[in-house]
Amino acid sequence: MSDSVNYAELFGFKSIPAAVIFAVCYAPLCCLFVPKAIMRRTYAIFTVTLFCFMRVSAFILRAVLIASDSAGENESVFIADEVLFSIGFFGLLFGAYGLVLDRLSILTTYKPYNYPLSFLLQNRKLFHLALVAGMVMGIIGITDSTSSTPDSSGPTLRKASVIVFMVLTVLQAYQTFILVMYERSENSETIAHQLGNSIGARHGAMIFVGISTLLLVREIYMLATIGSSVTQNKEYTWYPLVALPELACVVLYAVPGVIPPSPSGSYDLPR
Repeated sequence: MSDSVNYAELFGFKSIPAAVIFAVCYAPLCCLFVPKAIMRRTYAIFTVTLFCFMRVSAFILRAVLIASDSAGENESVFIADEVLFSIGFFGLLFGAYGLVLDRLSILTTYKPYNYPLSFLLQNRKLFHLALVAGMVMGIIGITDSTSSTPDSSGPTLRKASVIVFMVLTVLQAYQTFILVMYERSENSETIAHQLGNSIGARHGAMIFVGISTLLLVREIYMLATIGSSVTQNKEYTWYPLVALPELACVVLYAVPGVIPPSPSGSYDLPR
């Protein structure tokens, strides 16, 4: 690609108002989560807070790319914007996975080792490593496939990243399904004793069903458009099927009690 190529136009970035609206929507969520991240420092709050800041930055950058021809023709600025959108999903998925496992761990009726492969499916370190691998492949794939001298491995790595995230999203949804099944047979007093009586504590399982569904919608769209970055970035489908589900997930994370307070004196930073 030559230096005169406007990447924003090439990849279908058109609406400045849409980008600004989403940046504005994420700003108060940043303000909501930052004090919690400072006070409680749990891995879930940390990753969701980081995600919000990434989305504010990415949408502002997208608006700049559309508004300014010089920015739109700047390959580095475009790649930075794409990378921010790519790696941010890490926080949403890892947060949901960890919180569901945390909630399962307090259930007296749940015996994880009664199920085949439960050790692998509920191994946070393995899940984290797979997420990091998917994220790294996505960054390299975006950089290589968008650069002035495209690398033939770029599109392949980008596709591999999408597939890894899709598999991990399905695994997270499966854990949520297990949570819903076992909470039905759990004594509500046990959950209230461990998590309190907030909305998120009482209805957390169903809220995580909503989060899992939204994550699946996003990843199914990414998988369905895996063959073309231009198609994937078309705004009339990208905003309702990628940007909006992500924003709705963060709003659900903000429901009181969905992210439970850590025990006094505990600092549960990302594992």
